[in-house]
Amino acid sequence: MNFAELGIISLDMAFLSSLFSIIIIDLVLAGDNAVVIAMAVRSLPKEQRIKGIFYGAAAAVLLRVVLTFFVAELLTMNYVKLIGGLVILWIAVKLFVEDEEAAVTHHETASLGHAIRFIVVADITMSVDNMLAVGGASHGNLFLLLFGLGLSIPLIVFTSSLLSRLMEKYPVIIYAGAGILGAVGADMILTDPIVASHIAPGRTAMYAIKILFAAGVLGIGHFWLKRDLKKLEKADKSEKRLDADKIG
Repeated sequence: MNFAELGIISLDMAFLSSLFSIIIIDLVLAGDNAVVIAMAVRSLPKEQRIKGIFYGAAAAVLLRVVLTFFVAELLTMNYVKLIGGLVILWIAVKLFVEDEEAAVTHHETASLGHAIRFIVVADITMSVDNMLAVGGASHGNLFLLLFGLGLSIPLIVFTSSLLSRLMEKYPVIIYAGAGILGAVGADMILTDPIVASHIAPGRTAMYAIKILFAAGVLGIGHFWLKRDLKKLEKADKSEKRLDADKIG
């Protein structure tokens, strides 16, 4: 019997090809999400970081499963990616400031719920391309779709765990992470249908704009950080003055 004539081999090859494509997509696109998670959990107490990474990634992927069925339609709407890009820029600045404050003051102030909320919002906002890519590569196969989205959990957990440890040892990575998120936000904004209909930068201009946004995130974050540290310094001086008055 010729199995090729029955379509079994071609079906298997198509399935394996789709499976391989989905694995590559997850490997390539897991990085940005891992950066967000690593930055979000860095200011947590060490014993809570793994929980934050796992719960945040799992919650985000569960939402991806639901949103994947609708995201293709959403992306054709004006302002969806524009708003998503602005959200990512805000998250990038906020995480940068919180991580730097934690490093400077040596305080672990973030709560587990706070970190998970950041992770879920950022992951869903940034995962639009991942959802579309996995959805397209699955060719309507529900198993492949769920496999692709589920595979991203261990990939993101492993990568973000590694990044979190590296950020603690090499704080300069925080700057790189914030810059990457700034570039991702720029890409989302510029590829929104309403923005793309008015602005169509070439490849070189696109890179320049992403670099500008990355620098902008770091600049705004640095200004915000200095302001917050001044407030903390004033509050600390006031507290010491009150303590001195009580002693006196």
